[in-house]
Amino acid sequence: MEKKNIVVLTGAGISAESGIPTFRDANGLWEGHDVMAVASIEGWKKNPALVQEFYNLRRKAALAARPNAAHLALRQLESAYQVTIVTQNVDLLHEQAGSTKIIHLHGRLDQSKSSIDDRLIYQIEGEEIKMGDLCEKGSQLRPNIVWFGEAVPEIERAMSYVSRADILIIIGTSLQVYPAAGLRQFAPHYCRSFLIDKQIPNSTTLGRIKCFEEAATVAVPILVKQLLQEASGKD
Repeated sequence: MEKKNIVVLTGAGISAESGIPTFRDANGLWEGHDVMAVASIEGWKKNPALVQEFYNLRRKAALAARPNAAHLALRQLESAYQVTIVTQNVDLLHEQAGSTKIIHLHGRLDQSKSSIDDRLIYQIEGEEIKMGDLCEKGSQLRPNIVWFGEAVPEIERAMSYVSRADILIIIGTSLQVYPAAGLRQFAPHYCRSFLIDKQIPNSTTLGRIKCFEEAATVAVPILVKQLLQEASGKD
């Protein structure tokens, strides 16, 4: 029997429980910087050294983090389903947990890329990209992160997977950041949808989504157990 397709869309909330501050956490890594100063192409052009320092700090924090119960539970789904994780997070916690098919919508902290040719992507050795580190074409290396004002190269591939999903699970995201927030609109009519977040937005657009207003580490293992029982034919 062919395995059903599960697509999991994850946001900052799942990584927060591993100690990585959420994207706009006022007490986190922003250190008083306006979001556009450290996460936009304009900010990079204005002060690349500041942006490098900001992402070097984020990279250091991500390297120290470990997968939590939610990441580990998602890995278990692969025993009974075809699972694709579409993450807005730039850490590697899904990889560390053992998940095998992951689409990073917003890039990866462990990679750098040329500031003049997006095709030139490199693995970072250690924790830092330094000013003066150059690509093979002689341009400054920058984080391989999708900033505000930039296209999201992987969004069409993510849409393709969502459009074939039997089950869609959304975890730890406010569903406010586009284009990622629009992905669920591509789910087919027969797709069952679940939303797990500590703060579920009051919205009539949630429609038939089953909501769990819980921490990811609490609700994801419960949902995974339920889905694995379904797949095995148990009640």
